[in-house]
Amino acid sequence: MIANPVRLTSGLMILALLAACSDQGGDPSKQYGPNPDLPEAHQYLVPPMSVPQAVGWRTGETPTVPAGMRIQAMATGLMHPRIVYPLPNGDILVVEANGPGTMPFRPKDYISGKVKARAGASAKGGNRITLLRDADGDGVPEMKTVLLDHLHSPYGVAWVADTLYVANTDAIIAFPFSPGQTEITAPGTRLADLPAGPINHHWTKSMVASPDGSKLYVGVGSNSNITENGIDIEEGRAAIYEVDRLSGAKRLFATGTRNPTNLAIQPGTGQLFAVVNERDEIGPDLVPDYLTSIKDGGFYGWPYSYWGQHVDVRVHPQDPAMVATAIKPDYGLSSHVAALGLAFSQGETLSPEFANGAFVGEHGSWDRDPLNGYQVIFVPFANERPSGMPTPVLTDFLAPDKTTVHGRPVGVALDRTGALIVADDVGNAVWRVSGSVNGK
Repeated sequence: MIANPVRLTSGLMILALLAACSDQGGDPSKQYGPNPDLPEAHQYLVPPMSVPQAVGWRTGETPTVPAGMRIQAMATGLMHPRIVYPLPNGDILVVEANGPGTMPFRPKDYISGKVKARAGASAKGGNRITLLRDADGDGVPEMKTVLLDHLHSPYGVAWVADTLYVANTDAIIAFPFSPGQTEITAPGTRLADLPAGPINHHWTKSMVASPDGSKLYVGVGSNSNITENGIDIEEGRAAIYEVDRLSGAKRLFATGTRNPTNLAIQPGTGQLFAVVNERDEIGPDLVPDYLTSIKDGGFYGWPYSYWGQHVDVRVHPQDPAMVATAIKPDYGLSSHVAALGLAFSQGETLSPEFANGAFVGEHGSWDRDPLNGYQVIFVPFANERPSGMPTPVLTDFLAPDKTTVHGRPVGVALDRTGALIVADDVGNAVWRVSGSVNGK
C-alpha cells in the first residue's frame, strides 16, 4: 500500500520541525576568525532544521544599514537575482537564475528540499542577465533591460577583451560583447564544459578572471553533503578550476573546497580568494563556512576532514595521507551562514571603517537554531589577510520575530562610485548602499 503523499510530506515536515527544536547552537561570534570554536560532532537521523517563511519586502521596506549610510532599491521585480557585476562603463549586470533541479537520493534530501522552499529557495529563476544603466550614478537606473536570455542556470560572469563569459551550470559560454550594448543576440560559443549531470547537488558555478585576463577561475561545488551519493559522482567536483580563456583548456587549481560559492581577486596582490560553504548534519556549530586565500594545488579537506585535520568519521574509506595535507582556512565565518557573496573594498568609498577588507553576503542558515547569517558583513584585513571581528553592513533581512524573512543576500559588488551593490534573491531586488564619503 502506498502512503498518501500529502500525509507523508506532512509527517516528514513535522519530524523536521521537531528536529529543529532538539539542538541549540552557540554564540556565532566565537566562530569568526582564524581559530573558530569547533565543538564535538553529532550524528542525526534527521538534522536540525529551522527556516523562516519567505514573505518579501513591502513597499518602503528595506534592509538596515549603519548610521550615516543610505540604502535604496536599484531594481525590484526581478526573478531570483544571484550575482551583480559592474561593467567598466558603469552598467551593472544582474544574473537571475535558479537551479535546473536534481533528483533527491535520500529521505533527508526530500525533507531538506521542502524546508528550504519555505525560505524562497524554490522560486522561479529568470535564467537571464538583466542590465541596469545608471548614467548619473544616483542609484536610480534610467534603463532596465534584458541583456541575455534563455540561459541554463547561469551564475558567474566575467568580461574580458570584448567578450562576456557566462558560467552556466554545465559550461562556460563566450558571447561577443562591448560595454554600451543593451542586448546580446549572438548564440555564444561553448568555451569549456563544467561538471553537471543528472545529479547536480550544488549547481552554481562561480567565476572570476585573473588580473591579466588570461585565465578564468571557476568554483564547482560537491555533488552531495558528504559523499552519501557515492564517491564516483564527486569526480572533478568540490574544486576550483583554472580555465585558459582563449583555448578553454582547464585544470584543477585547488580541491577539497566543498562548495566555493564566490571568488574574488584581491586588489594589489592578485591573490585569488574564495568563500566556501562547508558540510552539514553534524551539529549547529559545525562546520564553519569560511573565507580563504586559494593556493595553487592546495587541498582544503572535503570530504575527509574539516578545518585542517579534523576528521569527518562519516567518510569511508578515509584517506589519512590527504588529511595530512589539508590546508586550514584563513578565516571562519561561523556555521551554516551560507556565504554566497564576496567583494573586496576599494578604499574609503563608503567610510574609513570599510577601507581595507572584504564584503561577504550571508544567505542564511537552514539547519541551525537559532538562525545564523541573513546579512552582509565586512571582514577587515591586515597585512593582506582577514583579521579581526566582522562588522554588519546590511541587516534585518530576517524579521524580528525570526519566523519570517524579507530577503536573502547573495552576490555583492562595488559600482563605479564605490557604492555597495547587493543581490537579494528572495526579495527579488538589487540594493545599493552609499555613504557620506562618496556623497551619493
